[in-house]
Amino acid sequence: MKTSPRARRVADQIQRELAEILREELKDPRVRLVTVTGVDVSADLAHARIYFTSLLGDDERQDIAAGLARAAGFLRTALGRRLRIHNIPELQFVHDSSVEEGVRLSRLIDQAVAESGDADTD
Repeated sequence: MKTSPRARRVADQIQRELAEILREELKDPRVRLVTVTGVDVSADLAHARIYFTSLLGDDERQDIAAGLARAAGFLRTALGRRLRIHNIPELQFVHDSSVEEGVRLSRLIDQAVAESGDADTD
């Protein structure tokens, strides 16, 4: 599905503003070291899927997701004060595992290169 230019601009603005709100205003101790990696907004601007990642481990991911879900109303209200659009989308938070997957693949590649270097010296 192709995203309209307006939906893309709104998504970009939501990503910037949410990153700032999470850093400066949200006081929930569960939500820390969170990075907003992307935002998808529906064509009618009624729903926004917020992708996030964290430097904390898998154990903390559930707590972070719960904290973000609990704070969704606060975050939506804070966005309403910052964005110049009529209706603020409903926020849904989804963990983005692409960063962790990229790190895992990079380690596997480094390991394979190191092992191939060891095999060449034999």
